[in-house]
Amino acid sequence: MARLVSSWSKGVHSIPKDYIVPPERRCGDFVAVCKDIPVIDLQKQRPESVQQILKACQEFGVFQVVNHGLTDKMMADMRVLYDEFFNMPVEEKLDVYSDKPGECVLSTTTSTSTSHYAKEHVLSWRDTLIHPCLPLEKYASSWPNKPVRYRKEVGRYAAEMRKLGFKILNLIGEGLELDIDYFKDVSQKQTMVINHYPLCPDPSLAMGADAHTDPNVITILQQDQYGLQVLKDGKWIGVEPISNAFVVNLGYQLQVISNGKLKSVEHRAVLNSTAARTSISTFFSPGSDLPIVIEPAKELVTLSSPQMFKSYQFSEFQANYLAYMSKPVPRNGTPLDPYRL
Repeated sequence: MARLVSSWSKGVHSIPKDYIVPPERRCGDFVAVCKDIPVIDLQKQRPESVQQILKACQEFGVFQVVNHGLTDKMMADMRVLYDEFFNMPVEEKLDVYSDKPGECVLSTTTSTSTSHYAKEHVLSWRDTLIHPCLPLEKYASSWPNKPVRYRKEVGRYAAEMRKLGFKILNLIGEGLELDIDYFKDVSQKQTMVINHYPLCPDPSLAMGADAHTDPNVITILQQDQYGLQVLKDGKWIGVEPISNAFVVNLGYQLQVISNGKLKSVEHRAVLNSTAARTSISTFFSPGSDLPIVIEPAKELVTLSSPQMFKSYQFSEFQANYLAYMSKPVPRNGTPLDPYRL
């Protein structure tokens, strides 16, 4: 438990050596917030939303959504809940603390995905709570029982996020002219990853999360403070925190399924010396314990657009992704390279 950053970092004036990243991995020069990342109103006419989302997926690999169906109160309640959780005494977090993956894990980890627990040389300046979501009857008993309302509130939130996730995926599918519910089978697994980034005395020396691309289909992020940056055209740009909006970013699987028509996005989390930040992420991915085959949608493979990626089992990709992420930084290539045709 001593490794939990939130348990020892209050009032510290210097970065412990285990958290100081090499110069080539630091956030570097000031990165401005980008005003060009699309913000899509999901209450607009469906054809308009479809085209806006498709364009955002092609150009940025990330966009934000408003009027998405979750109430302002529900989102505010989640912010308050996780603020309470990460500020609980260390002893009260003991039941869910672990250095190993399980049904529900709270840890300080160098993980840059929902399933990566490989140890690297430098620790990330964050605490991470991760747990599978649905069905509730299977997983909720492993969730934290403090604050006492945790399971009830998070259960409701997870159910609403599932509706939102498939609403967005169906809009993407429609834009690609795929069958309705195309993404149902490849997005069965829903996982919540809550990252808490405490105040950092020198954000120039540490990182909340190193640059990475998610291995899943899509990730939907609720954020309360600035800290998310994405890579576009070789340059880092900041994602503006918009009140009661969700950030949607594309993972590797959607790039493959779209036969390269849509782009996954590399992103990272930077730190702050004046405000703590908590991000609440919901990951949609194939179940790694199921024989799910990922391949370009047959409707998107034509003579003018030949197949760009091999078919593969998602469990195989997951293993290769973890092996790739375990390599020292800088890493050569991407986890997709072995599957390119």
